[in-house]
Amino acid sequence: MSPPSARILIADDDPDVLAALRLLLRGEGFEVHAANAPARVVAAVEGEDFDAALLDLNYARDTTSGREGVELVRRLRDLDPTLPVIVMTAWGSVEGAVAAVLGGARDYIEKPWDNKRLLATLRSQIELSAALRRARRLELENRLLSPDGAPPLIAESPAMRPVMDLIARVAPSDASVLVTGEHGTGKELVACILHAASPRAARPMVTVNVGGLSESLFESELFGHERGAFTGARGERLGRFELADGGTLFLDEIANVPLAQQAKLLRVLQTGEFERVGSSRTRRVSVRLVSATNADLRAEVAVGRFREDLLFRIDTVEIHLPPLRERREDIPLLGAHFLERHATRYGKRLAGFEPEALEALRAHPWPGNVRELDHAVERAVLLAIGDQVRAADLGLKPAEAGTTLDHLTLDEAEKELMRRALKRHEGNVSEAAKALGLSRSAFYRRLERHRL
Repeated sequence: MSPPSARILIADDDPDVLAALRLLLRGEGFEVHAANAPARVVAAVEGEDFDAALLDLNYARDTTSGREGVELVRRLRDLDPTLPVIVMTAWGSVEGAVAAVLGGARDYIEKPWDNKRLLATLRSQIELSAALRRARRLELENRLLSPDGAPPLIAESPAMRPVMDLIARVAPSDASVLVTGEHGTGKELVACILHAASPRAARPMVTVNVGGLSESLFESELFGHERGAFTGARGERLGRFELADGGTLFLDEIANVPLAQQAKLLRVLQTGEFERVGSSRTRRVSVRLVSATNADLRAEVAVGRFREDLLFRIDTVEIHLPPLRERREDIPLLGAHFLERHATRYGKRLAGFEPEALEALRAHPWPGNVRELDHAVERAVLLAIGDQVRAADLGLKPAEAGTTLDHLTLDEAEKELMRRALKRHEGNVSEAAKALGLSRSAFYRRLERHRL
């Protein structure tokens, strides 16, 4: 028996032939859709997905040339190159069938057909086409996936404990997650961990920086396009939603999506339905959504730059990653990890960091966070001449009390000053607020905004 999901399109201008084929194929477990003219065949393939097509070569009365069928085969090949087309001919000669095969048909059957041969041909072509479609999909997925394995999330600091706990609780679910934090804090890594620990781990995780897409490319990248949909569209393209079907879609820089595109994104997230550019066929996917941003989306909603309904859709759970300067206990661990990785990559034997180098790592403000630390250690590995990394190899300026804030944004500097004031006054909010010239209530509002 054929798989229950196998859908066959049959086409012939003779209703008796259609009835006989429908009876045979349904009896073998196929789902059958019938058409009696080339235009209806094209409309069916444009509107639905089929696993195979079984087509007559002649449709107009008193025509035996097969030209209609050959042209139809070519049209279907343009619409879906992976659709296996099998042609039927009742004219003893195989010339028309050969022309159809040259035009893109996979095989041919002569009328009157042999049931066993027809079913065997159909099943083998469906199996072959399924393999080709899987290979094509994997090839496209692999182009999008990073060739390097994602590093582990190294985190033992107190600031990261609640983050790790939240990741562990949310990962096995299908909930949409919004990962927030400054540039370089590891938002994509968290998305990878969420995917790997989810029931969708066997399917792909597809990443797209939606903030970097122009409005003209947004729909094509996310939803795909058909051949000829616009100038330069020489072939069909699967969008990121189709590639991520059954798996996880990671949308980075979500705050930068223009308002006009946010509505289109909201629709597919609400219904799972979309159309490729240049197609009226509605397609359906199932993806787990993980989004990331370094912006305050609630503030963006307040000023009208981000849709509130889209925020609700992407933010079932928010995971906020603290900057590296708030998790300094992790710096030696991260430094050791990056040192081992880059030393192996460049074939260098390095035992670790000299004490001065380790102190320089701890003291640096790291405005670029974990990503900056990774790059600094890589540079040090390349420059190191002994068996340990020296402070000079890192190329970092010593952190001084008067210059540390120079590396920070205004918002980051305020947060750092509040942290220092609390530490200096041993957690006494009234004293810390007084030292900064703030009222107690104003200090508390800032504490909440900065998540201190």
